[in-house]
Amino acid sequence: MKLAVITDSSAVLSSAALERDNLFVLPIPVTIEGQTYIEGENLTAEEFYQKMANSSELPKTSQPSLLELEEILASLVEQGYSHAIGLFLSSGISGFYQNIQYLADEFEGLSIAFPDTKITSAPLGMMVENVLAWAENGRGYEEILTKLNQEIGKTTAFIMVDDLNHLVKGGRLSNGAALLGNLLSIKPILYFTGEGKIEVYEKVRTEKKAVKRLLEILQEQTKDGQYQIAIIHANAPEKAENFKRSLEETGIATDLPVVSFGSVIGTHLGEGAVAFGISPIID
Repeated sequence: MKLAVITDSSAVLSSAALERDNLFVLPIPVTIEGQTYIEGENLTAEEFYQKMANSSELPKTSQPSLLELEEILASLVEQGYSHAIGLFLSSGISGFYQNIQYLADEFEGLSIAFPDTKITSAPLGMMVENVLAWAENGRGYEEILTKLNQEIGKTTAFIMVDDLNHLVKGGRLSNGAALLGNLLSIKPILYFTGEGKIEVYEKVRTEKKAVKRLLEILQEQTKDGQYQIAIIHANAPEKAENFKRSLEETGIATDLPVVSFGSVIGTHLGEGAVAFGISPIID
């Protein structure tokens, strides 16, 4: 079996994974005040948040290019690949998953699977790197898909949102609710549902209590096994490091990666959000 893995730029990937010949990454364009950027090429995460703060409108993120995906799949056939797995951002926040399903049967000699990851960011990167590792260790295609479905079922992220006004801009909160929330110092905790949508999990008063609640949720979510964990932030590195220290003090986990939300999720959440992402460790 010669397996290729295809993902999109919303996935947080290690430099070692990005150097793999059998990994292909589709860029996700973001448009801010009429100017289109490709994150990681002509726009850093820090620049994105700065431009978003200075813009009167929310940035607009596009789907990855369907044409580019077709071109990659065609090239895989030419390169002698026998199998391909495409892992893209959740169907709950993008229509790309639905739009590509017909491609699975379009390339003779290439077995293609496009499972719904129901996630993005660091946990999506974990999935991608696990598939690469399973293939390298000699796992078969069907076994990899079985393991992948197990991983998807227990992968999620919980997010403490800082900017209620931003949620109003994105249509996730009314002006009245935001005003009341600001007066009461409410910090909503959002999460990825089992359908891969971002919804409110709890509303907690004050950031200190919200951080404490995030720690409790992480313990609840990981009590049934071993998990990969990442801390993710929306241009809030100091908050993320403080959260990491709190995790280490409780003994939940140590030496955790701290990464940044890109433009896709950053547009939904606004600046200042802090989150954890988890994905089960499956041998």
